[in-house]
Amino acid sequence: MPAYLIADVKVSNPEQYLGYQALTPAAIAAGGGEFVVRGGEAEVIEGDWIPNRVVVIRFPDMDTARKFYDSELYRAARAARAGATELFNMILVQGV
Repeated sequence: MPAYLIADVKVSNPEQYLGYQALTPAAIAAGGGEFVVRGGEAEVIEGDWIPNRVVVIRFPDMDTARKFYDSELYRAARAARAGATELFNMILVQGV
């Protein structure tokens, strides 16, 4: 069953964040994932959540997503991101 990593990101240092953006595609591909949403326009149609930059990544299953998150490639990307965001919330959710 597919799994989705969903992130809400508020970038505070765009220049530094570019380093994270440069590293993540290879880490995601190597981890068996693919971008579904990578930024773009978001519109609140119900509730009071005001998203910043929304990212959704699909993986074949929860275990594959967890392995990606813990992979050497993504650890390097996370290190590059350190200090570049004011907010970085990420969840892993099982899909259908």
